[in-house]
Amino acid sequence: MTNYEVMFIIDPVLEDEKKDATVETVQQIINADGEVSKVDVWGMRKLAYPIDKKEEGYYVVVEFAGNPTLPKELDRRLRISDNVMRHLIDNRDQK
Repeated sequence: MTNYEVMFIIDPVLEDEKKDATVETVQQIINADGEVSKVDVWGMRKLAYPIDKKEEGYYVVVEFAGNPTLPKELDRRLRISDNVMRHLIDNRDQK
């Protein structure tokens, strides 16, 4: 299994329940083909540049291990999610 890290920014106008549900959904996607090792919720942070006229976002970092096809599926699911503004998946073993 390969170690990965995904950082995603959730839309700040969502209620706390929907933010928590989005984080839970990402964990379920990962747990289908891998395992989550650490979830780090950074909370509200100022964005480097405005996204959809929003100045802040709700940041979450998840470290996980999985097979090489898992990041592609996670990327596909995060792209179509209306709750996630941006995301980045990093291979931690390729350093």
